[in-house]
Amino acid sequence: MEVSRIPFNQPHLTGKEAHYMYQAVYTGKLSGNGLFTKKCQQFFEQKYGFKKTLLTTSCTDALEMCAILCNVGEGDEVIVPSYTFVSTALAFVRQGCKIVFADSMESNPNIDAEKLEALITPRTKVIVPVHYAGVACDMDRIMEIANRHGLLVVEDAAQAIDSYYKGRPLGTIGHLSAFSFHETKNIIAGEGGLIGINDERFVRRAEIIWEKGTNRSEFFRGEVNKYGWVDTGSSFLPSEVISAFLWAQLENMEDIQQKRKTLWKAYHQGLEGLAQEGFFLLPEVPDYATNNAHMFYIVCRNLEERSALISTLKAQGILAVFHYLSLHKSDYYVSHYSDIPDLPQCDRYADCLVRLPLFYELTLEQVDKIVNCIKDFFTKPIK
Repeated sequence: MEVSRIPFNQPHLTGKEAHYMYQAVYTGKLSGNGLFTKKCQQFFEQKYGFKKTLLTTSCTDALEMCAILCNVGEGDEVIVPSYTFVSTALAFVRQGCKIVFADSMESNPNIDAEKLEALITPRTKVIVPVHYAGVACDMDRIMEIANRHGLLVVEDAAQAIDSYYKGRPLGTIGHLSAFSFHETKNIIAGEGGLIGINDERFVRRAEIIWEKGTNRSEFFRGEVNKYGWVDTGSSFLPSEVISAFLWAQLENMEDIQQKRKTLWKAYHQGLEGLAQEGFFLLPEVPDYATNNAHMFYIVCRNLEERSALISTLKAQGILAVFHYLSLHKSDYYVSHYSDIPDLPQCDRYADCLVRLPLFYELTLEQVDKIVNCIKDFFTKPIK
């Protein structure tokens, strides 16, 4: 008999996506910065308090906009966690910067703020904390260090929608931020992203960069009588079809978040006994952070154990996956830099962290099945 399969992820549809996309098609305004783009941007500005937000075609694009706005280039250094997706570093590499990789904390995969000061040189310009699994980095410490050294902070909030640090929405604390609406995220648009701007000095230029280096947006608002090429930039804005899809998701964010949190709590309650016995570590949510239930993961004791667990779950029809590989050991970095840092915590997460299925359509019965399979793996002798 075929084993019923539980995928790692399944994109959730609220039911309004096609309806709003149909509306967008028949407005005659498809190229972006139309009704649905404005509705989505206003949602973020009004709900979370950004000075300005701009939708982008991806989080990578949002990060690239951040790198341009930071005005960095050849010889400048940017501090980035090694345990992250390549886009976090790539956005600044494209500007000619040298990436200085930071280690993760022992208790969770976020950047270790206490080790940042030692990485700062006269050439350092930007710190890029990544809120892994939607759980906040120690932003007070990061901002204190950045302000003391005159550095910019770009929050990579790709996974951190609707999550908070001491009551402040993630993405609103640094000078700039970037979010993702990739189909693996809580709120999706297939592909898509958003840049959050919290410093007034970047607002006007961000809009120009977003519109291919032109002041086209000002022209459409009637603020100038013609528009032209005034700065660098690219075509970062998404079409109205993408924005329409996203709007259907944002309308239902509260329901989506509640369901994901219910599933996350079921995993935690089901597995905390094994964690207390020392078989693995569960996600840590510090007192200063909230949990947006983007991801549920466990940290195994070694690479061999993690590989065996993934294989065992796969045999039961359950797709669990590891996550990032250490960027400081990547082919690209090793081929371009000779000073390869020693980042033991980052390497530990690269070897030992495994992500479990978590998506809206997942049922509590399926969570129980996954939990029981994990319990059997760790507690029953191998035959």
